[in-house]
Amino acid sequence: MRLDEVLKDLAIEGDEVDRLVADLEPGQWALPTPAPGWTVADQIAHLTFVFRLAGAAAADPRAFQAMTARAAEVGFDAAVNAALADYAGDTPAELLARWRDQRATTLEALAAVPPDQTVPWLVNPLPPAVLACAGIMEVFAHGQDVADALGVRMERTDRIRHLCGFAVLTRDFGYEARGLTPPEAVFRFELTAPSGQLWEFGPPDAAQRITGPAADFCLLVTRRRHRDDLAVTAVGAEADHWLDIAQAYRGPAGAGRTPGQFAGLRHGD
Repeated sequence: MRLDEVLKDLAIEGDEVDRLVADLEPGQWALPTPAPGWTVADQIAHLTFVFRLAGAAAADPRAFQAMTARAAEVGFDAAVNAALADYAGDTPAELLARWRDQRATTLEALAAVPPDQTVPWLVNPLPPAVLACAGIMEVFAHGQDVADALGVRMERTDRIRHLCGFAVLTRDFGYEARGLTPPEAVFRFELTAPSGQLWEFGPPDAAQRITGPAADFCLLVTRRRHRDDLAVTAVGAEADHWLDIAQAYRGPAGAGRTPGQFAGLRHGD
């Protein structure tokens, strides 16, 4: 994957979320989202912090290490909540401005990293293009929460290919989050893009297979929809089990979503 292409798509995805909140009334920022205890403002604050973290990793590794040392001391959930507290006193206008400024700063910092170098991250150093894919995953997930809170249907494009590839790369996160040993079996993924293209990952003769619309796959791996509400299917016992635990992010899986939770809101084609 080319860094400039991923960063371009990350910028566009960030702009899409920006458009969701740019014209909200102040009270709408306090609307609850499907993530328990998180408002629309909390979702944007979290994204701002994640971009701040990625920007520090790219431009100032020492600052990044100082920021993540706190997480190692207090634990993942406490660190996330502490990060939100830093934005709690912001007005919606102030938070929106911080979100915009941080996106621009982080994209610039990632673009300045030579593609053949890595940057520090939460567990292992990552190539900047992979870290940018992780950013697309974050924007997709938390943007979906905002859209659900507002009753808006997101229009997905082939930019989600970066998220699909990232989810394939991080297949084992769901096992690790639950203290399970990942299977030795390799998986085949065949995903239909919003444009109708077929995206293929993994050996074609693999016995464990995942197929379905790429947009549904992204909702699955970000745990923004229950598998029962998606057209993603599995062949093989290991692949079927994976659909229950799939997540493209590290840390606790969270409660996820329940079957039929969004029956009144289509999530797109």
